[in-house]
Amino acid sequence: MASALVNRPALGSFPQHDWAQILKSGILRVAPKGMDQVFTSTTGSDAVETAYKAAFIWRRRQERGGPDVDFTPEEMSSAMNNQTPGSPALSILSFTSAFHGRLFGSLSTTRSKAIHKVDIPAFNWPQAPFPALKYPLEDHVEENAKEEQRCLEETERLIKEWPLPPAAVVVEPIQSEGGDNHASPAFFHGLREITKKHGVLFIVDEVQTGIGATGKFWAHEHWDLVEPPDMVTFSKKAQAAGFYYGNPELRPNRPFRQFNTWMGDPARAILFRAIIQEIERLNLVENTAKVGEYLYGRLEKMAERYPDEMQRLRGKGMGTFIA
Repeated sequence: MASALVNRPALGSFPQHDWAQILKSGILRVAPKGMDQVFTSTTGSDAVETAYKAAFIWRRRQERGGPDVDFTPEEMSSAMNNQTPGSPALSILSFTSAFHGRLFGSLSTTRSKAIHKVDIPAFNWPQAPFPALKYPLEDHVEENAKEEQRCLEETERLIKEWPLPPAAVVVEPIQSEGGDNHASPAFFHGLREITKKHGVLFIVDEVQTGIGATGKFWAHEHWDLVEPPDMVTFSKKAQAAGFYYGNPELRPNRPFRQFNTWMGDPARAILFRAIIQEIERLNLVENTAKVGEYLYGRLEKMAERYPDEMQRLRGKGMGTFIA
């Protein structure tokens, strides 16, 4: 840690000698199921932004014919003028009330509050409706299933019809900053199926939901997906930031394609490693699940007793992610 604090290395060019070991003993030890690689970044917005870039690079590489096909002179020159084909007409699909960050790409997918976006130019990227569930869930099973199906159908329509084809769909397991909005595992299973069907990448943004608060280390573990997401972003409680992935084709095939001065911070990666060790030593994820179950049960009784004061209680089975 002293070394990392005294001299912060420019990781893209000069990673320190023990950087791989720091990653393997920390960040990669808690990689989501199906993922064994990580791209480290500096902030949550940066993690999301680089995940989007990875999606676009992957999409264009597929369309071009593979990693060994070179760029055309037209692609290289038109990119400098922000024109196609070098700057492709592609998009990222997000959801109403979503929050994914405040940089230009991430902000274009943020839909939570106007104050984040006003005066800032944004991309013409699509937003699909996020399910507006009715509570208590057990009293509105049929209505909620129809609402989730409606949102899935609209998502698929946008993927097929939006003039700038989506290279990826990005979603939060729980829309946190956008109002603590939940959806069922069936909804997320549907999203995974739609993205696979149409060759679109599936990005799960766990910047706010990751690292144990839902009673599992990663919130999307509650879904029990047959096939994992393509990328999972992380930051906040991790102190470090970045995105996990499993498909080696999401690695950039040329230098400088995913690049900035720092590309993460060894000191923060060491902090995250220590956080992971404390979480495991004290069984904090399991404890959060137990505390959440107790808290939700008591709140449920209060909601029954005071229905006008306590409404839309949500987060059952999701640790302390309760609203």
